[in-house]
Amino acid sequence: MSKTLELTQNLMARPSVTPADAGCQEVLIERLAALGFQIERLRFGSVDNFWATHGTSAPVLCFAGHTDVVPAGPLEEWHSNPFVPAIRDGILYGRGAADMKSGLAAMTTAAEEFLRGQRAHRGTLAFLITSDEEGASVDGTKRVMETLAARGARIDWCVVGEPSSEISLGDTIKIGRRGSLSARLTVHGVQGHVAYPQLADNPIHRLAPALAELATRVWDEGNEHFQPTSFQVSNLNAGTGAPNVIPGELKARINLRYCPVQTLDGLKQTVQSILDRHQVKHTLEWFVSGEPFFTPPGILSAAVSAAVTAVVGINPQLTTGGGTSDGRFIAPHGAEVVELGVVNATIHKVNECVRIEEIDALHRMYVGILQRLLT
Repeated sequence: MSKTLELTQNLMARPSVTPADAGCQEVLIERLAALGFQIERLRFGSVDNFWATHGTSAPVLCFAGHTDVVPAGPLEEWHSNPFVPAIRDGILYGRGAADMKSGLAAMTTAAEEFLRGQRAHRGTLAFLITSDEEGASVDGTKRVMETLAARGARIDWCVVGEPSSEISLGDTIKIGRRGSLSARLTVHGVQGHVAYPQLADNPIHRLAPALAELATRVWDEGNEHFQPTSFQVSNLNAGTGAPNVIPGELKARINLRYCPVQTLDGLKQTVQSILDRHQVKHTLEWFVSGEPFFTPPGILSAAVSAAVTAVVGINPQLTTGGGTSDGRFIAPHGAEVVELGVVNATIHKVNECVRIEEIDALHRMYVGILQRLLT
């Protein structure tokens, strides 16, 4: 068994459901400290974070990731205990296998291998690890970056170990992400008896035409680097539970994944105008969980691409598709940011898994990145 696989299983056996860390970071800290890393634990609220550095000069190459995982979901649908790593036919099963404890293990063992033969390397190797990526994302990477910026610390290059691959390891490298704008929408109606609709105002009926327009609207065409903006409803609730009562209120959660051709104010105004035009009595509470970020192809993406090609023999595609990541908190501080990790087909699902060969290959890719940038 490789050291990377062994460490992955060690981390997976710790039920670190967000924002809990369950001791994962101490496992990583112990290994990094043994290599001579300077460790700074940064706890904000209920969230554990740490910042570790090996070296004191520029450029700073940072590995970033998270120890927290999403809940397991219905246990009866798992083929084995989600927090007891299980290997079947060359595949490792369990919560966090892909998202992203294999990535954490690979970056840690890559640092171990690199530093064994390169103690006096160029620049600084850093780790930024949080337990608040799958949750509120308030007291994790965002707070750490604010703390580092306040003291003048800088990250030049950042590799986020999120599961970025789609079909096979290394086929895709993320060089940016769309922004995420969410809202709580409350539609106000008048409750009444279904037999007397003239005495009520059904918020479901009020919203339906506006919702159809929002859902079918072509917001933009995207651009050469970003997919078009998309609109989705993630939750919608109304009704008293009785079949003969028109509800007096509807609550919905909506989300816009938007590319940089849009502005936050423009998106909000468009949603507002559509609701108003359809005479929907409502209130909106807006939340921005991340603005778009983009790293133009350059030194970092070239080094990462070359490391991928050296291990698996393919030229990765540079994309900005998918959801948000903590890269959105790192990029605004001036860092080049890319995401490289294992295949993401099973993340957040029941029976999450990763091929063992991917874990060891990702380790070799990370070693290759270190060799290309810090030697």
